[in-house]
Amino acid sequence: MTTWTPHALEQLAAADELHIAPRRDDGSLRKPTTIWVVTDGDQVFVRSWRGTDGAWWKTARATSTGHVSADGIDTDVTFTPVTDPAANDRVDDAYRAKYGHYTGYVEPMTAEQARATTLRVTPQT
Repeated sequence: MTTWTPHALEQLAAADELHIAPRRDDGSLRKPTTIWVVTDGDQVFVRSWRGTDGAWWKTARATSTGHVSADGIDTDVTFTPVTDPAANDRVDDAYRAKYGHYTGYVEPMTAEQARATTLRVTPQT
């Protein structure tokens, strides 16, 4: 599995938003959607605020590939579902720490509906 460079992790950890463009079945990229991004150790995670109804998430889940950009990071990626409760708890903590000042928005991102959509984002080689 390819890992993020320390510089990329630092950039993504500091980025307020990520532009995510999952790849469609035909290989084309969806129009980018702006979402929140968090890190935990050397891993990067995203969630759908709309839960499993999120259009970008449905495409990411179906094809497992796409493209992300944020603060100088611009790369093709792989999406992997996260089902481990302990990992999801750490992602919850990361969302609260990074975005907790957005009252009314971070709560849905740590609710079951969003937890069910947690994806690990890894760079492709």
